[in-house]
Amino acid sequence: MAKTASREGNALTESEEVFEKAADLFRVMSAPMRLRIISALCNGEKNVGELLAEIDTTQPNMSQHLNNLYQAGVLGKRREGVQIYYRIINDRVVTLCRSVCVQIASESD
Repeated sequence: MAKTASREGNALTESEEVFEKAADLFRVMSAPMRLRIISALCNGEKNVGELLAEIDTTQPNMSQHLNNLYQAGVLGKRREGVQIYYRIINDRVVTLCRSVCVQIASESD
């Protein structure tokens, strides 16, 4: 019986960890600006200037959201000269984002 309780305890811990990770991911994606950035990067990497041309915001605001996405493991970045290029490295985020946005758009019709 102790083995079963221990096994159940581990399963609960693993479940809680999954819920925590999911909540962290949803927290990262809770800002509309971050969803716009993810959408803009779906077709490939872009630098900050290219993102600013597509998304109406200030450079400091864009940089803050890019940093949040980078720190959360959603985006990767590389430097080329003075430019920093961002790209999506977590494809699950793109899948989730598209799924939710398509569902919301279809309900709006």
